[in-house]
Amino acid sequence: MQHFGSVLSIIAPDKLSDLTDEISKGLIVNQDNIEELMNKITTNLNENQIQEKIQNILNFDLTQETITKIVISKDINTEEKIQFQNIISEMQNTTDKNEIIRSLSLLSDNILTILLPDSNYNGINISSEDKIIFMKNMNNITDTINSEVIVNIPNNIQSILIPEIEIDNKIITTEDQVQVLTIMSDMTEDETAEQLYKRIDQMPENVQDVIKPVMNMDTIKKIALFLASLYLISAFFTFIQSILMTTVANKFAKKLRSKISNKINKLPLRYFDKNMAGDILSRVTNDVDTIAQSMNQSLASLVSSITLFLGTIIMMFYTNWIMAITAILSSFIGFIFMFLILGKSQKYFTARQRELGKLNGHIQEIYSGLNIVKVYNGKRNSDKKFDELNENVYNANRKSQFLSGLMPPLMNFIGNFGYVAVCIVGALLTMNDIITFGVIIAFITYVRLFTSPLSQIAQAMTALQSTAAASERVFEFIDEKEMPSQEKITKELKLDEVKGEIEFDNIVFQYDNNDKPTIKNFSAIARPGQKVAIVGPTGAGKTTIVNLLMKFYDIDSGDIKIDGISIKELTRENVHDLFTMVLQDTWLFNGTIKENIIYNQKGITDEDVQKVCKAVGIEHFIKTLPNSYNNILTDNDSISSGQKQLLTIARAMLQKRPFLILDEATSNVDTRTEEMVQKAMDKLTEGKTSFIIAHRLSTIKNADLILVIKDGNIIEQGNHNELMNKNGFYAELYRSQFEKIG
Repeated sequence: MQHFGSVLSIIAPDKLSDLTDEISKGLIVNQDNIEELMNKITTNLNENQIQEKIQNILNFDLTQETITKIVISKDINTEEKIQFQNIISEMQNTTDKNEIIRSLSLLSDNILTILLPDSNYNGINISSEDKIIFMKNMNNITDTINSEVIVNIPNNIQSILIPEIEIDNKIITTEDQVQVLTIMSDMTEDETAEQLYKRIDQMPENVQDVIKPVMNMDTIKKIALFLASLYLISAFFTFIQSILMTTVANKFAKKLRSKISNKINKLPLRYFDKNMAGDILSRVTNDVDTIAQSMNQSLASLVSSITLFLGTIIMMFYTNWIMAITAILSSFIGFIFMFLILGKSQKYFTARQRELGKLNGHIQEIYSGLNIVKVYNGKRNSDKKFDELNENVYNANRKSQFLSGLMPPLMNFIGNFGYVAVCIVGALLTMNDIITFGVIIAFITYVRLFTSPLSQIAQAMTALQSTAAASERVFEFIDEKEMPSQEKITKELKLDEVKGEIEFDNIVFQYDNNDKPTIKNFSAIARPGQKVAIVGPTGAGKTTIVNLLMKFYDIDSGDIKIDGISIKELTRENVHDLFTMVLQDTWLFNGTIKENIIYNQKGITDEDVQKVCKAVGIEHFIKTLPNSYNNILTDNDSISSGQKQLLTIARAMLQKRPFLILDEATSNVDTRTEEMVQKAMDKLTEGKTSFIIAHRLSTIKNADLILVIKDGNIIEQGNHNELMNKNGFYAELYRSQFEKIG
């Protein structure tokens, strides 16, 4: 769509040139008609054309009879007769007709009346009196009859000397021509256009119709309508393109976010151990938004600008190659600076996205543990680190934006320089009649169309630099190594078919950043329905065992079997469906209490929710809230950690799964509540194979099997009484929790 809009924009200046030329014709006097009019008038008055007319008009009667008549006439005095005889004698010695006329014009009217009798010329009657007036005005004639002579001679003689003429189907009468001669008689070569137009305004209407500026409105309307259509269609295509690009960009961003969301579920926990949560969030939000905005704003303009740029070059050479070279050379310097700036600024755009991710990671880390920061007076240190990271983002932004900010003013200068060059060269070519004024107007538009894409390309390339940096981070995340594919896994353990036995067979596991294995040669068997407790010092590998069981991590060697089936042969989703987990870190989302408890479970009634809440001892707390079970939980609610823990335990009690994992599930509740929870747990664990990780050894006294782990391996196992009787590591741990100090 944008290509069509660009093509139409390129065609428009050529038609604009035609429109300008057509309008220019209507603003300038018709030089051809002026020349034709003056040539016809002066030709008629030229001596070669007029001598015969003058002879026929005057028609001197110089016969001997007329001469004798003058000599013997009583009405003519002696002095006049002597003058006449002298002139007649002189005429015999010259052949110059003008000289003869000048000599005869000196005679008295009495004599001239006899010499110039009334006559007829081409149907026009000329009296003796008219002839005398005409001849006396001809006294100073040289090569042509000037305007002063024409004005003073009789009208009938004027019509003979200056007959009507026709120009552009308009009749210019003798009177009109005489008036033109009078108005133009004192015109000089250095007169301005304004003075010329004033003279034209004084001319007869017929003459004005021929030489005055006249616009061909039909042609102008056709060109103007065509141009308007071009611009409207171009605007329509641009509008459609904007809608399409917005849709495409948003769909691409949506698809990209979906890919990231799916990718997060496929990434091993190892990846999240090595990367900050804030940096990952920055990739999902800031980087994806940067890509979407760039596609929506910059990509479309880049494509259309390239089309416009190339099309403009072709049209410029099609119109006039000299002007085209002028425009291109004047703008060529812009290319050089543009590529130099782009080369320098790319690294700063990459640094900006990287530093922004670090800053977001720090903010997420600090605000998620804001209470701890305040308790330990860590505000100064956190602010100091924030300032450092913020300064890094500022510097990267400043350097990238400074370099990219040079583009618009540079392009504006190049564009203005191009205007000047085109005007100067265009003026020289117009003076030599190589191009018309309309071509200059067209090239001024072409320069704008030529430099505008350069600016848009520069801006788009600047935005694409940010996009490249953001894309690098997003696709780096998408290309991360995923957990092994489960497409070939066909086995499935159904909930109603699970017996409940789990076997750990010589398991070895080591974290990526550790030098030594966290779990080594771990072997144990949990019988169906058993309550298995896992105890040991911090860092012994208790939670790691659970993570391996849930397939959050892949075992380096060894195997874990559920009912004799290796978890390697089961999908992660299948394994997760078999377990209910209550973790030490509680997780509640923004929603009602009931929604948090029922989370992702079907067929749960209000009675079921109330029953489990009563069982864990949280029913009273819920009823004190404004909307009871429909009260919406938010981050701003003052709910204690213990109450949050109880809500997650209630959520777990609703799930009907064959296996149960409790990872420090009662660590955030008081002793009295712990007893209530313990009773609820006993009911919850009935008929289920349970794994309990606890530091409070009092909560696992009734466990069927206690696994004591140290340095990633089992050093003791048995029930509480058996281990206490052994008086080993477990007994020492247990007594250390209950002995009185001091």
